[in-house]
Amino acid sequence: MPTTDPAKLTSASERQTAFSSLRHRDFRLLWMGQIVSVTGSQMQLAAINWHIYLLTHSALALGLVGACRAVPIILCSLMGGVVADVMDRRRLMMATQTIMLACSATLALVTSGGLKRVWPIFLLTSIASAAWAFDTPARQALMPTLVPLKDFPNAVSLSMLMFQIGLISGPPLAGFLLASHGPGLVYAINAASFVAVILGLALMRTSGRPEKSESEAPRISLQALVEGLRFVWRTPIIVQTMTLDFVATFFASANQLLPIFATDILRVGAQGYGFLAAAPAGGAVISGLVMARLGTLKRQGLIVILSVAVFGAATIVFGLSRVFWFSLLMLALMGAADTVSTILRQTIRQLTTPDNLRGRMTSINMIFFMGGPQLGEVEAGTVAALIGAPLSVVTGGLGCLIAATLALMAAKNLRRYEVK
Repeated sequence: MPTTDPAKLTSASERQTAFSSLRHRDFRLLWMGQIVSVTGSQMQLAAINWHIYLLTHSALALGLVGACRAVPIILCSLMGGVVADVMDRRRLMMATQTIMLACSATLALVTSGGLKRVWPIFLLTSIASAAWAFDTPARQALMPTLVPLKDFPNAVSLSMLMFQIGLISGPPLAGFLLASHGPGLVYAINAASFVAVILGLALMRTSGRPEKSESEAPRISLQALVEGLRFVWRTPIIVQTMTLDFVATFFASANQLLPIFATDILRVGAQGYGFLAAAPAGGAVISGLVMARLGTLKRQGLIVILSVAVFGAATIVFGLSRVFWFSLLMLALMGAADTVSTILRQTIRQLTTPDNLRGRMTSINMIFFMGGPQLGEVEAGTVAALIGAPLSVVTGGLGCLIAATLALMAAKNLRRYEVK
């Protein structure tokens, strides 16, 4: 009879695949729950932009949505990182997810009652963004504890893939529902989607408590915050990735102007708007799958800079396009380039940072990662109100290209970075 070598079975079961990290139960629970939740959140983001434009017909008002997201993140993210390095990260996420659920449910109720003003949308968006500023450091700090080190790059790639699946499915679904039922139903669906993450967190076996450092365990204090800031400032590779991320996304924030492109430039209506909003995720899913399959790449730092340059160039071409399918193609290229850059930047930062500092590092990065695009939305809306949406997008893409060029010349630690 043929015999089976147990060593060979073990080797085969642990072979790297595009979905290796899903072998681990707790990561799988978080990943599956977030697919549902991110889809609902992306539906709501698309619905809010459409709702605001219907109520105001103002590019500046669309830009102010970005301010309502950015300001709470900037004000709360640093404290969110300190809290994530002190509290049980699972329980913290359950609390923040519950707050975001309540905000979406309230938005659905006031919309169904015949909302005529935009300030409740701005207020509830700000509250949800403040909760998100505490949720993200906890989630990103928890993730390296859910998989072995060898599977972590794959877990980052699959997390980006999960986010992009939500981006692909969310906006088109929102577009169809906006055309047939209006934004109230979209808000209600998003409220229900948060239950998937809360349930996944409740079923996890992994402890959400941070590892203690060799010195005194961190407390919620100014000293703990300063410790995190000091670590980031003294780690050049982290500073350079954060700075490049902020500058590039500040200038190249075309997504917030998509309602204007769909309505006034490409003339494709609410359903076309849904496809425009989902197009970046189409390219992102393809690049995310490729990244997950390839695992660790060579010359990661250089690839980050080049992908930012591709993102800026595609943004310029999108701003000049007047053909619907070509605009979709450029948005898909933007999504693919952004995903490559994001996966590599997140992997670099998480592997460079000790576990007891990951929450604080992530919270500092949030100011750059979220502050850039959200403040960029304000910039894009303001510039669009002055010189028009297409020129606003084109000048933003040029700014992104300039940022990538400067990084290539000046950011030596990033340009030369490579995991051996």
